[in-house]
Amino acid sequence: MKGKFTLAEIKKHVLTAISYLLPLIVASGLLIAVGNLMGGQVMSSLDDLTVPSAFTSLGVLGMGLIPAFIGGYISYSVADRPGIAPGFLMGCIASFLNAGFLGGLIGGLLVGYIALAIETYVKVPKWAQALMPMMIVPTLSSMIAGLIMYYILGGPLQSFTVALTNFITGLDQSQKALYGFAIGWLGCLDYGGAISKVPNLICDGLMADGVYGPEGIKVLAAMVPPFGVTFGYLLSKVVKKPIFKSTEVENIKVAFPMGVCMISEGVIPIAMNDLIRTVISTSIGCGVCGAIVFSMGVESMVPSGGVFVIPAMTNPLWAVIGLLVGSCVTAILLVLLKKRLTPEEVDDLGMDEDVEEVEVDLSGFSLS
Repeated sequence: MKGKFTLAEIKKHVLTAISYLLPLIVASGLLIAVGNLMGGQVMSSLDDLTVPSAFTSLGVLGMGLIPAFIGGYISYSVADRPGIAPGFLMGCIASFLNAGFLGGLIGGLLVGYIALAIETYVKVPKWAQALMPMMIVPTLSSMIAGLIMYYILGGPLQSFTVALTNFITGLDQSQKALYGFAIGWLGCLDYGGAISKVPNLICDGLMADGVYGPEGIKVLAAMVPPFGVTFGYLLSKVVKKPIFKSTEVENIKVAFPMGVCMISEGVIPIAMNDLIRTVISTSIGCGVCGAIVFSMGVESMVPSGGVFVIPAMTNPLWAVIGLLVGSCVTAILLVLLKKRLTPEEVDDLGMDEDVEEVEVDLSGFSLS
């Protein structure tokens, strides 16, 4: 087990689990959104069965599986197949304790490392070795981690989750604007990199606990950098201040459709040519977007999908306004902060695309 319990390894296990979790969240969120748009409600019995209510109820059931999924697949990432069942059981305990996403995450890590320790250090006779992955490891690790979850971690996890949820839902409008700015700013700081994953993971966890406002920030703010640089290019043409090289313009043509699908990484090649000014412009634009949508009550039950999920958000008009205002702020800042390029710089230091090709005479060349 040497070298297994490190921050880098824990991060890898969490990201692995999230990759398994996202399809569940996306499918469940879309089911709830479609069902709600059609007038569906959560069914209390089959007597209430309608197609919209079936969609809504199925989505809610799917969201209820989030703690079990995150626990099961984190434990799987740590201890391989013997960790799956114990991880799901820890997620069930997290649901019972109302500890939500955080409880499933901690329970999955706990039982995963316990299962890995049992696999590594517990020696059994040869006749029992075949029972290790199917019976001994899952049972022992579930017993040990289950008792720890119930008697030691359960109370603190439950209290922390309730306190965090109450804090978010209890913010007034001005406080929501401030926190929305902070979430949007951090979530776009490195265009989907390691820094961005921290607030985005928090947004996913809050969504799993029924708080959907931060998820709206995550979805909309992720589109601001590619939209902002595109608007900045168009604005620079209007004010006749060239700020992008020809190669950057080609990158913008790729970044914009990626942004429509909520992929910020297309901005990275553009940002690398003028990192500080570009990051300042895009992160402030993302913060403005976050402040507007959070304070105006925009919520998203779907964690990805870009502009295609905006109709399923609460207050979709304010979602569009927040996205456009944040993108325009980015565009204006880019035009103001970036230096004016000369024609030679625009053409990438005078590289002429129409340079005449040099003809090479090979008539005197022969092989012997």
